[in-house]
Amino acid sequence: MRRYRAKLQRSRCFLLSVTLILVQGMQAQQAFKSPPRNVTVRAGARAQLNCQVLRATGVVQWVKDGLLLGPQRDLPGFPRYSITGDKTKGEFHLLIENVTLEDDAPYECQVGQSVSSPAIISQTVWLTVQIPPMKAYIELESAEPWIAGKEYTVMCTAPNAKPAAEITLLKDGIELTDLDSVTLSGSEDKLVNTQAEVRVKAVSADHGRYLVCKAKNPALTTAVMDTKVMTVYFPPPAPVIEGLDSSTPVKAGSTLKLLCLSHGGNPLASLQWTKDGELLSSSWEEDVSGRISRSKLVLAVMPEDNQVLLQCESVNQVSQAPLFISQLLTVYFEPVKIDLLGTFEAAEGQTVTLCCHTSSSNPPVNIRWWLGIRELNTAIQFVSKGENGGMTTMSNLTHTVSHEDNGLHLVCEAVIEGTQFSKSTSKPLNVFYPPQRVWLDNPPVGVPLQSGQSLRLLCLSSGGNPPGQLTWFKNGKAAQGTSKQVNLERGVSRDLRFILHPSDNLAIYRCDVTNQAKKVLSAQTRLKVQFAPIKVEIVVKQSVLRRGDTVSLLCLCGSSNPKANVSWTVGPNRLRGIEMAGKPAEYGGVSFKSTLSLTLTSRHHQERVTCKAFSELLSEGVSSSYTLNVHYSPEFNADMPKDVRALEDDVVYLPLMVSANPKVTTCDWIYLGKKIVEADLRYSWDSDFVLKIRNVTRHDAGVYTVECANEEGQNRISTVLHISYAPRIKMKLDLVHVDMGGTIDLMCEVEANPVVSGMFTWKWLGDGDIDLEHQHEDGTTGWLTLFNVTRAHSGSYQCDVDNGIYPPASVRTQLVVLFKPQLRKGPQWSKVTAHGDDASSVDLVCQAEGIPKVHFSWAKNGMDMDFSGDTTRYAEHTVRVGPVHTSTLHIENVSARLDYAIFTCTASNTLGDDSVDIQLLSTSRPEPPSNLRLLHVSNDSVTLEWQPGFNGGFTQKFRIRYHWMGSISYHYVDVFPPSTTVYTVRGLLPATTYNFSVNAINDMGESDFADGNTFLTVTTKAEDSAVYPGPPGNADFTEPLGVWHYVFMISVSAILLPLSCMSCLLLRRWKKHQSQTGERSIISKGQDKTKTERFTDTPSRYTSTELNTASTVETNSTVYESYDSGGCHYYYPTEELTNTLYTDEAEHQEPHGHEYEEVSNEAIQQNLQHFSEISAPSDPLFGFQPWSGKDHIFDQVHGGNLNGHNGERRNGLFTEYPSPTMNSKIPFELAGELV
Repeated sequence: MRRYRAKLQRSRCFLLSVTLILVQGMQAQQAFKSPPRNVTVRAGARAQLNCQVLRATGVVQWVKDGLLLGPQRDLPGFPRYSITGDKTKGEFHLLIENVTLEDDAPYECQVGQSVSSPAIISQTVWLTVQIPPMKAYIELESAEPWIAGKEYTVMCTAPNAKPAAEITLLKDGIELTDLDSVTLSGSEDKLVNTQAEVRVKAVSADHGRYLVCKAKNPALTTAVMDTKVMTVYFPPPAPVIEGLDSSTPVKAGSTLKLLCLSHGGNPLASLQWTKDGELLSSSWEEDVSGRISRSKLVLAVMPEDNQVLLQCESVNQVSQAPLFISQLLTVYFEPVKIDLLGTFEAAEGQTVTLCCHTSSSNPPVNIRWWLGIRELNTAIQFVSKGENGGMTTMSNLTHTVSHEDNGLHLVCEAVIEGTQFSKSTSKPLNVFYPPQRVWLDNPPVGVPLQSGQSLRLLCLSSGGNPPGQLTWFKNGKAAQGTSKQVNLERGVSRDLRFILHPSDNLAIYRCDVTNQAKKVLSAQTRLKVQFAPIKVEIVVKQSVLRRGDTVSLLCLCGSSNPKANVSWTVGPNRLRGIEMAGKPAEYGGVSFKSTLSLTLTSRHHQERVTCKAFSELLSEGVSSSYTLNVHYSPEFNADMPKDVRALEDDVVYLPLMVSANPKVTTCDWIYLGKKIVEADLRYSWDSDFVLKIRNVTRHDAGVYTVECANEEGQNRISTVLHISYAPRIKMKLDLVHVDMGGTIDLMCEVEANPVVSGMFTWKWLGDGDIDLEHQHEDGTTGWLTLFNVTRAHSGSYQCDVDNGIYPPASVRTQLVVLFKPQLRKGPQWSKVTAHGDDASSVDLVCQAEGIPKVHFSWAKNGMDMDFSGDTTRYAEHTVRVGPVHTSTLHIENVSARLDYAIFTCTASNTLGDDSVDIQLLSTSRPEPPSNLRLLHVSNDSVTLEWQPGFNGGFTQKFRIRYHWMGSISYHYVDVFPPSTTVYTVRGLLPATTYNFSVNAINDMGESDFADGNTFLTVTTKAEDSAVYPGPPGNADFTEPLGVWHYVFMISVSAILLPLSCMSCLLLRRWKKHQSQTGERSIISKGQDKTKTERFTDTPSRYTSTELNTASTVETNSTVYESYDSGGCHYYYPTEELTNTLYTDEAEHQEPHGHEYEEVSNEAIQQNLQHFSEISAPSDPLFGFQPWSGKDHIFDQVHGGNLNGHNGERRNGLFTEYPSPTMNSKIPFELAGELV
């Protein structure tokens, strides 16, 4: 606001100042008839600020936030602003269309001064823009479901409103109070966010109800809102058990079918059954719509279940403890056995005492005694506690037998009152009796039999005089298929054989026995027969089936025992139907129904629906089938191609794969919204409506739609035709510039189809290798990205495109790398020598590489040099070859006083500059090399590298010095070629530590050794024992004989056996002659290889075929030899030159002394080159022979030692003494010249 007011104040001051100047002489004054007033408007609406001026003679303008909008009524530059109203009435209203937040600002109406009136300014008014909140959204404390009884925080936010929105929160339609609301800054200036927060306690009734947040401000007519559904977890109540009455006992052997129900709870409860704490079942099912959990328990009651506690528990995720309901079972069970004890043989009139004892039962049994059919009531009964909470019963009987009792069975019968239980055991009395007993031999009662099996029932009768007559009955009717009666020893028998049928289930088969006494005894059994369903039938009510209909198929399953399982199959798929409860049916079985609902699709047409009723127990089943006839409109096969590709000018077929019931009648092809007709000769189709297009072009590409119809309706599908053609390519830029170190994208664009991945490839057309890995493509554009561009990237690049359509295309571009000047630097570029005799001339060369063009400037001792005037001694010349720019400063009549100075060469271009100082000085010895370092080490060689120093104005060469522990002197090696700075020293010992150094030599002397006369310490690697024959000088190591020696010896022994002794003598003489033969070496002029002939048994550690070193030293001479490809060079001390070249053997054995210096006389060197052969001295120290017997050349012959004990210095010269022992066996490295 302060900034706004300051701007308005300045504007007012300007107008008032002008007004004061012209105030005199004014007569008709300007005034506001209707000054502006504050306006409030909603964003997007139209706003008008009114301004009406009386007697307006000055220019009327509006000011927005201190900015003059202009006098024109259309207000150029402000498309939504305009001046409206009747100008003749002084109406200058500011009209703003589609108001936005940026229009929210202070405004003034100003009238400029005129000849007759001063300027006037209206009061500042505000246009207030109202912004409705974008939306309202609810944020919950947690995404997890709520738990009943706990409190949760609910937050509602209405962002980016002006003024701040008012928020209302409702839970299930009831407004929540105690909201904590805060306002925060919005995403833009002047906008605010409103946040309201409230704590809500979850209750079970909230589950599934809504939380609603409403936000509204004056800019809204209807509040924006957000809703969320509350999910509340709460525990279930205690369960209930159905199917069990605690007051009613159950019978052992029966089956209890119980149902445990848990109503409510979220989530629904999980249920489990326990019996005396032992888990019986943990399976349950959930009825989500009814909010009930059910668990069924089928319990086969056993005697052990008497007085057990049966319990059902319910629990869910938020239950604090399981809830349960319990029932105590009371089980009635029968005694398992009856024991009959006592004596059953007695004479007529005797008294027998018998005892009958039963096992535990509940309730206790009552024992009855029978003799024949007569009950004996003279027994005494006792009851006591038994197993499983039951009671045992014992009865004692005293009976006096009679004649009529002979052969009668004395029966002990256990009876439980109220349960119709009766079980007996008997033994016959040994008293004569009339026939009175009948019994059956049949399967145990209750054991299931299967329909279709064969069964034999046997009826037996004992006693009776005469034997009784047996008759079979089924359900009271005479049975068919009985056999003849068979007389037994003590009775008769008769069997009944038949095939079991479903009608035999629960049928009573009775056998009656009688005799002339007309007394009938009967025995019967009830059969339990299992049988598969009698029949299965599928019933469908709908007459016409259509796609999308839901058809209900009913499967009627006839009687079966036990109940069969039903399965449905539709085609190859197995489905589950809805099975209805069974009901009793014929033959004691169960019949039931099963329904299957199908939502029909075209795939169901002609599929077979099968209902199969199958008895798992009997492995038998019956099935019925029904074939579906589904009517549907045309459908297109999913395998029908959606995209078809073809080459230009080819023939293409657009396939059609359609099915329908009834059959398709018509199909029309449509392209670009028009129906294709066969009148166009390029189009045709066959009876299957497959579209054929001849001579296709790229303009035929696009979407083709086919529309097919039948009696059920119509359908359409589209196929995209792609026309492939060869690529056409162009570079985005033919010439590309990039700064060095930068990143550049070389881009090429192509017109092609198809546009395939990987069709762009890039090639570098220059020399060397360039990293082309960063190749990219995006549709029809491919580009090569080069990172950290260096000068090596400059050159031509080719973009190739091959989309598989011949021919491929290519295009080239040129890359130019821009870089600031880079001057050549180093000792050889920073120092130049010249004679300061006022007569010599010298060129100072400054060379730089850079793009764009490089310009040079020179300075002498920091003062710029100007070559534009008449300069007689100084001249500068610049030459450019590609990116290389060379500036040469030529100095005539070099003066030591004037020109021995530091000249600074500066190279510059638009990217930067670089400078180098070049010192002009007199000739001198070379500077020491620097940065001596190791490049490679092996078991017998070391490769070194160093940086050369300033050469002092002459050509310099380098010399390597080294020694090792135990060496008696330094060894020297001249580096060849002289200018190289990488050199391999060979012929070293394995696993030995060496100290190396290097210095430089020119015509004026030699430098100190590199790096401040320090050593580079290197240890060679250990040599493989397979190639290391043994130490040199080992007298015990003899050369093995060749194969031809053994062949020769065997041949001679076989042919000339009598001369074998003479052959051995000759062989010994031959070997002796070999041991006395010396070594002869021939050095060929102009070659760097030495051919050596040796005949010695002395072994050597080193074997080679090529001389790679640059020096050879003779122990007893002062010759220092260096070999290169141009011939042999010999460096001699001048005072010893003649004696060294022309000497005899005796002179070689004399000690010689010399200073270590090189021959500077070129004539002497040229004379030395005429000697193509130098005879080897006779000193045995040179007599090294290869152990293998093959010619070889030593890799290195090392220089001498300045500090050895074999010589001394006299008057500055080193005097060398011959070896003290001619046969000294020292290592090869110690056999060099002592200097």
